[in-house]
Order: sequence, then C-alpha cells, then structure tokens
Amino acid sequence: MWTDIIDHFSNLDKRPGERLGLLVGGLLLFWIIEGAIPLLQPAYKKSKLRHASVNFGFTLIHLLIHTFLAVVIVLLSDWCRREGFGIVYWTGAGVLGTILLSFLVLDFFGGWLVHITEHKLGALWRFHVVHHADNNVDVTTGLRHHPVESVLRGFFFFAGILVSGAPMYAVMIFQTLLVLSTAFTHANIALPRPLDRALSWVLVSPNMHKVHHHWQQPYTDSNYGAVLSIWDRLLGTYRALDPTQIRYGLDRYYPNEHDENFMMLLKKPFQKQEGKRP
Repeated sequence: MWTDIIDHFSNLDKRPGERLGLLVGGLLLFWIIEGAIPLLQPAYKKSKLRHASVNFGFTLIHLLIHTFLAVVIVLLSDWCRREGFGIVYWTGAGVLGTILLSFLVLDFFGGWLVHITEHKLGALWRFHVVHHADNNVDVTTGLRHHPVESVLRGFFFFAGILVSGAPMYAVMIFQTLLVLSTAFTHANIALPRPLDRALSWVLVSPNMHKVHHHWQQPYTDSNYGAVLSIWDRLLGTYRALDPTQIRYGLDRYYPNEHDENFMMLLKKPFQKQEGKRP
C-alpha cells in the first residue's frame, strides 16, 4: 500500500493536469454545497459570478507564480534527500513517520507561521489585506492572495522543506490536502455546530476560519492555521465566535466598497496605507 502511495505522489508534480483537476473539482464541489447550505447570506456587489471572477484573477496569478516556485521545491526536496538533511532523515522516520513529520512541519511553516507573520509585520500585512478585504468570504476567497504574498508564502514553504527534509511524495500529499482544506475552510457552508466544533479540535473547520475573517480585531488576529488547528490551540491564538456575529471585511486599511476592484487591490499595497497595524 505504501509503495503505491509513494509512487503516486512522488510524480504528482509532473502531472499538472491532475493537480489542476483536483483544484477545480474541489472548488466546484464546495461551490455547490455552499449554495445549498450557506453559513451566511452573501451580499455580493453585483453577482456571485462577478465576485468569483475577481478572486479567480488572483488565483490564476497565484498558480503561475507557484509553477515557478514548484521548481525550487523539487530542487530543495531532492537536495535534502541526497544530503540526508532534515528531521525525517535525522530521526530515521519510516514512510508513515516521514509523512506525518513532514505534514506537521510544512503545515506549521507554510500555514501558521507565515500567516501570523503577515499579520504582525506592517510591511507584509498591507499585501495580506487583499485577502481580508473580501466582504463575501466563500470558496473562491481561498486563493485570493496578492502576488507578493504568494511569493512570501513560497519562501516559508521552502523553509518548511529544509527543516523537515520532506521528500516529494510527502510534499505532494500535504499540498493536495492543503488545496482541499483551503476550499473547505473558506466555503460559505453551515456544518452542524457539534460537528464543526469537534473537527476544530484537530482540523481548521469552516466556522473556526470564518472567525479569522471577522472584520474586527482581535478576532482578525486569531485562528491562523491552514490545515491543523493544533498550532492555534497550543500557541494561544485560538478564538471562538458565534457565526451569527461574524461580519466580513475590514474596519480599517482598505475601503470595503472596493473589495471587488481588481486593479485597486493589486496597486493598493504599494500606496500609502490609511491605517497601520497596532
């Protein structure tokens, strides 16, 4: 079984069509579900399709950038394997141990750590604002990242590979689950509260992540996790808020009425900001 898993994911980076199909399939699945059981009633400026087109614009740029970052990811992973560098090699972890250790480290660096860094450093926050400026968080919001932020996240992911020594099959397993988790946690879906609460003890659940998109601090500065919720619980950044109290957007930094202005969103981080991180 493990041989089949390793063989499948070891070469997944060479099958971009399959990876794209997974991304699109996940988006479509949760697009349908959020239409059937919405958590909050959206108030799109024009329509859901218009809102999605803005976010897909950022998604396409993100995917182009990631195509170049993927080359570095492969080189780093192969170097770690040749040199025996990283936690999975230093500990002599087997296949299962390698998958688990790689997943933990990559989720910490590429999920929690880069995210909290973007919130704490004003120079990075101005780019991350693009993500938080969305007044109608849904499945398409997940990959709504400014191009500069996409590059930054790539560098933190590189660090995660170096620390863990993650081989390519472990990297691809993590990235596959990350894509699905991103769609799931941003989708405007209302899970039964007991189920959502139970999930949030280990995984980032939809309600948990929606708290992060609440318009006011300190809720905005909480729940930074990508796939696993354990980092927020262990490091004191977990917060809960009743979904009925959640309101999306920002209370400063960016005019909410322009949250679907694609060109303004691209240019605004390079201009003088109206608000600053406290």
